[in-house]
This record gives sequence, structure tokens and C-alpha cells, in this order.
Amino acid sequence: MQAGDTQLKIHTRPGGHSAPSGSSERGSASGARLLDARVLESLLLNIDASLRVYSRPQLFGWTQGLLQNLLRHELLLCAVREDRGLAYQVDCFASPWIEADRVRALFQQDVELVAGLLRHWVEAEFHPVMCSVHGVDAIARGELSAELHAIGADSVMVHGTYDSLGKPLSLFVLGAVNDDLGEEQAFLLELIVPFLHLAWMRSQLARPLADIQATAHTPDLLTVREKEILRWIHVGKSNFEIGTILGISPLTVKNHVQKILRKLNVRNRTQAVGRALALRFLDP
Repeated sequence: MQAGDTQLKIHTRPGGHSAPSGSSERGSASGARLLDARVLESLLLNIDASLRVYSRPQLFGWTQGLLQNLLRHELLLCAVREDRGLAYQVDCFASPWIEADRVRALFQQDVELVAGLLRHWVEAEFHPVMCSVHGVDAIARGELSAELHAIGADSVMVHGTYDSLGKPLSLFVLGAVNDDLGEEQAFLLELIVPFLHLAWMRSQLARPLADIQATAHTPDLLTVREKEILRWIHVGKSNFEIGTILGISPLTVKNHVQKILRKLNVRNRTQAVGRALALRFLDP
């Protein structure tokens, strides 16, 4: 694959072997047998830690601290689809000696690369995909590839979340040396990404946690209908599907969604779900 002057070697299964076309075989199917008691304990500790994340500093502390014991990496790129087109909101968490803002900017600018990673992840049936930077020429041409090589991230592993229609919502890219990424890491990434997604969404909330907790004691912030619609958004339903379920028009649903976004002070549906979880309007 070549995208945005960055050439990547794609493995839809860790180890470089692709499943036959139409096969339902999961690349991480044998992962459970690889987890010993120590790794299982680390996984549970990380899940617990993720539920305590409500701000960006807390997310940084978790991803660069406890999460490193479970999934060793040089950097973590988080991308969530905005409501408009193929635009993504991107954040980067890395060690202090890495220019996270530069990596984030390069990733955000390379639209073709992001689209390529998404395409291969979808083709892998939404299971983690491992990609390695390939070839001296490719490293020299691609700014993002060169930056990853410079910080020692020779490979990246990609996984994300999607809605009920199979449309990607968020994408997470782990950059690490080759020896730190394999079948077990792919399985662990598949397990931890739902919690990573929700933790990142909570960290994107505009208001401080103290304000969120105060708002939680205001029962009339959302109407009964708005909470009902928000619950269907949480499970990935579109405006059309919600309208069919509730017996109202998609336009009426859209109007309710806009009111929800304004009341919760968020920009999109994904952030609305994150805030609603923080306010205890929704169950995880």
C-alpha cells in the first residue's frame, strides 16, 4: 500500500498471514490462550484505571503509565470522526522526548494514509491490523514515516470502534518497535480499545469534572425523549433508525439531537455519549 508518500506493509493478521476471503477466522482467536495470570491482572487493572479517566492529564497518565505495562508503545494516536465528511479530531500521547504535536499534525495532514489505514482495518473485519514502515525510499519520502522511524516506532497497530452500520467512529494507532507488537498485543488491543475510546471521549468534555458532577444533580437537563434518543445513539443507531423505532420522522430526531448537543455543550454525537456516561444518564 502506498498512501500520502508513505509506503506501508499491511498484515491483516499479526505475523503477516491474511485469512482467506470470506473466512470468519479471527486473527486473535487464539489470543485468550496466550494470556497468563500476570497479563490478565494487568488487563483488569487497566480497565479499572480507564474508568477513572475524566481529563486529558489523567488520560496521558494512564496511557503512558499503567497501559505501557500491558501494551508497550512509543506513541498513541487517537482519531475520532467529526460530523463533517472525512475530517478527524486527532490527539497524540507520547513520551516527553517525542514531539507529540508534530506527529499529530503530520497524521492529521496525511488524509490518504488515514483513509488507507481505515480501509485495511475494515477489510480485516474490524480486527487489529499491523503495519510496518517498508523500504528506505518510502521512509525518505514520507514525513510521517520518517518521524515514526526517528522515534523508534518501526511498526504501527491499528484498531478502532464502529457503529451499527459498520461506519468507523474512532481509530487508535499504536506506534512501537517490531518486537513489541504481535498476536498477543493485537488481542489485548482489541479488548482495551472500547475502554480507551470512552476514556478519550470523557477527556474531551469541555467543562471541568467539578462542573460535570454539579450538573449531574440537575435531573431536568435533558427531557425524557432526549434521553431516550441518546440511549439509541449510544448503541449506534442512525437518525432514520431512531425515527423508525420511536415512530417519529428523521428530521424530528435530528432536531432532538441538535438540542442534546447544545445542552451537553459538545460538538458531535460521540462526545454527547461520552458526556452522558459521565453524567450517569447512560449505563456503560
